[in-house]
Amino acid sequence: MTTTRKTHPMLGAEKPEEMGFQNIIYEKYNGRAKITLNRPKSLNAFDFLTFREIIRATEDASWDDEVGVVIYTGAGERAFCTGADLKEQAANFLDRPRDYWKWMGGFIDMHEKLRNVGKPTIARINGIVVGGGNELNMACDLAIAVEDTYIRQVGSAHGSVAAGGATQWLPLIVGDRRAREILLLCEEIPIGTALEWGLVNQVVPREQLDTAVEAMADRLLNKLPECTRYTKQQLNFWRDFSWGMTIGHARDWLTIHSGSLETGEGTRAFVEKRKPDYRMLRKELLE
Repeated sequence: MTTTRKTHPMLGAEKPEEMGFQNIIYEKYNGRAKITLNRPKSLNAFDFLTFREIIRATEDASWDDEVGVVIYTGAGERAFCTGADLKEQAANFLDRPRDYWKWMGGFIDMHEKLRNVGKPTIARINGIVVGGGNELNMACDLAIAVEDTYIRQVGSAHGSVAAGGATQWLPLIVGDRRAREILLLCEEIPIGTALEWGLVNQVVPREQLDTAVEAMADRLLNKLPECTRYTKQQLNFWRDFSWGMTIGHARDWLTIHSGSLETGEGTRAFVEKRKPDYRMLRKELLE
């Protein structure tokens, strides 16, 4: 006797190839859902469409009872994710800072979906991790990285504040002093140091990355799904608390600040492929 799985029509899982994604690749196989940021020319930086597509794919993975683990990664070998697409920011928000509020809403919604997907998540770190890319990494439960990469926060060097997860979660993960070092100095963290500090769980040679990720996924699938889901809920308490207490304020402050001299100089410097002129900026602010 065979049985047919019954799914509520509003909660059914979709076929990835029919979802029409442009900036991500969405796959489902062997109990896994895999979401790949597919903007390698932009080093897999976030733009608004990418947020919306990650949200939709994560929602589908959450609803699909055949999916037990969700993997997030970047296309190519250069970058996992380098955070906000500063070219998009320069083109849209320097002259219309109020629109940043909408953009930040997409970023917040993505994190809410990812943190509450109800299934364990793995960051497959295939390259550099910068800014909001590290916030994506930290939002995942576990992370496996290639040995030839680094992690870096860049907000205070490029006209922003890493308040989309980094200011909230880095002190919980690496401790207060190291979090201040990471966020105030904006220097590269070698991946071996990131492993020592607890920013990733495992570091492997590049040719072993997929094997290590698949082995981790198998270990997670050999656990009880409801118990796993509630374990995540309990583990998320301090992250949810710090996030909920700060993110709304951060959204509004960052919106106001996106029209400031600091953001303008930092963003234009990136587009023009130069370092921000910090001395000039301090002089202008004094005057």
